[in-house]
Parts: sequence; structure tokens; C-alpha cells
Amino acid sequence: MDATSSKLGSSDKLLLSALNLIAEKGYNGVTTIEIATAAGLSEKTLFRHFGSKQKLLEAAFDRYHYAEEMKKLFAEKLVWDLEQDLLLVSRTYHEIMNRNRKMIQISLKDDGQLPGFRERTQKHPQQLLEFLTDYFTAMAEKGKMIPDNPELHAFSFMMMQFGAFINDLDSRTNYSSIALEPFVLESVKIFARALQP
Repeated sequence: MDATSSKLGSSDKLLLSALNLIAEKGYNGVTTIEIATAAGLSEKTLFRHFGSKQKLLEAAFDRYHYAEEMKKLFAEKLVWDLEQDLLLVSRTYHEIMNRNRKMIQISLKDDGQLPGFRERTQKHPQQLLEFLTDYFTAMAEKGKMIPDNPELHAFSFMMMQFGAFINDLDSRTNYSSIALEPFVLESVKIFARALQP
């Protein structure tokens, strides 16, 4: 166990071990004993903290996904300039998504074996859609953006960024000549220009 993980509490060690092992072997390919052992803890500790493997995975998604960070960004860091704000949102989104690559891989592999899991993983994108929709609505009210279907604009922006992340998740094998940062700069510039009055 490295120095960083030795500073983590029992819950964090279990959450990270679960994400690492489940991303590698799949949900059904990992036992609670393996997760606990990888965390340097007992299976009894895992059950005391989380009760089951499914609740452990759900807790990991709630803890490490992006909704809270994005909520803080929208509450504290906007400058009400469309291009600057969207660039901040996009870069923050990609930073969080890349940090949580293993969670995303797990959620993409879920084939319905975990009841309620897909709904739980959708909570974060739905919240981001609300944050962006509210932002676009406020920008339109300020006269800084065309007042036309803010939810559809928010969804379009999210899907554009998610598509780029998925391309990178696959080691950029689909469009290897397109690097993420130039894509972010260009996509935000085009999107902001299209929505300015």
C-alpha cells in the first residue's frame, strides 16, 4: 500500500479498492473478500461500513462523481461571460471525468445486474443538465445569450463533451489525431459564438 492510501480512512480504502477491482474484473468477477483484502482490511469491516458489495459501489459513485464539484463551480466560479464560463465548465468536467475513469468504465459495463444502479449513475448528469440549463436561462435573461430552449442547449453541450471524453476513454483510438484540449477550446468557442445574441 502506498503512502497516499495509508493516509485514507477505512471507508475510502474500501471505496477505492472496489472501484479498481470492479473496473478491472467486473462487478460479478470480484468478491467482498477480494475488495477488503486489497484495501488491507477485513471483510467484516466492509460489511460494517457498507452492508453489501452493491451498497459499497453505490457509495463510491455518490462520493467520487462530479455533481457536488459542479454545483460548487456554478455557485462560486462563474464570471457571466459565456465563452469563459463554458471553458471552465468543460475543463472541470473533463478533469473530474478523467479522475473517475474507472467509475465511468463500470457504469458503461453495467448490464442491468445491479437494481437501481443505472438510475443512481444518471443522477450526476441530470444534475449537471439542471445546472447548465439554469445558467443558460440566467444568461438569456441578462441578454448575453439567445433566449431559445436553454435545456436543449445544455444537453447539446453536455453530449459534445461526453462524446469527447468517451473517445479519450478508449485511448483516442477512434479519432487519434484530435487531442482533448484543442477540442475543448474549439468546441467551446463555436458553441459560445452560436449562442451569443
